[in-house]
Amino acid sequence: MSERMNDKVAAITGAASGIGLECARALLAEGAKVVLIDRAEDRLARLCAELGPNALPLTVDLLQPAQVSAILPKILALAGGLHIFHANAGAYVGGEVLAGDPDEWDRVLNLNINAAFRSVHAVLPHLVAQKSGDIIFTSSIAGIVPVVWEPIYTASKFAVQAFVHTTRRQVAKHGVRVGAVAPGPVVTALLDDWPKAKMDEALASGSLMQPKEVADAVLFMLTRPRNVTVRDLVILPNSVDL
Repeated sequence: MSERMNDKVAAITGAASGIGLECARALLAEGAKVVLIDRAEDRLARLCAELGPNALPLTVDLLQPAQVSAILPKILALAGGLHIFHANAGAYVGGEVLAGDPDEWDRVLNLNINAAFRSVHAVLPHLVAQKSGDIIFTSSIAGIVPVVWEPIYTASKFAVQAFVHTTRRQVAKHGVRVGAVAPGPVVTALLDDWPKAKMDEALASGSLMQPKEVADAVLFMLTRPRNVTVRDLVILPNSVDL
């Protein structure tokens, strides 16, 4: 075990699976205390029991604004502090706009944009007051290069990128860094609706990454010297031509 994150407390949304869970594993391995935030209460409890005493579960439904706005005191009560906040939770929808379901769009936009921004608003005063901290967003290559077959998801990640770039400039004077990791396709629950044949083909061709590869990138961002901010870190499978 490394000790680069000793005495640090991180909180990660959407931490019960995928990228969030792998980021939690990576930070725990570096000595951090990690608050895993998700709505899956039973799964969180099982995972934290497996991950050890520095993994702390916090059940929050990110689609309930009042619950999101109340996360900071709960994090502090569980972990005794906060140094890193990772707005990771998200949802995916693809397909033609003409055939789309606006109700499904609302859920994706509320989770990817409103809940993410609200959660940062909730924890930011604490980071500003201590004059140090990191905010990381899980964004997407779709927030940098528009992806024609996923216009709603792309729009949500463009919003994330805009928020990262502007908020970073507002809070840098307070010693708070803000950055986004922007991966290409990753094997997560967001791809659960892919046909098995398409998933098998993508895995065989090397056009999908694993969540651990994103977690490694996040750890790189967090361990830069404090005078350096990694604003956007794009990581792609070699076979993706963008």
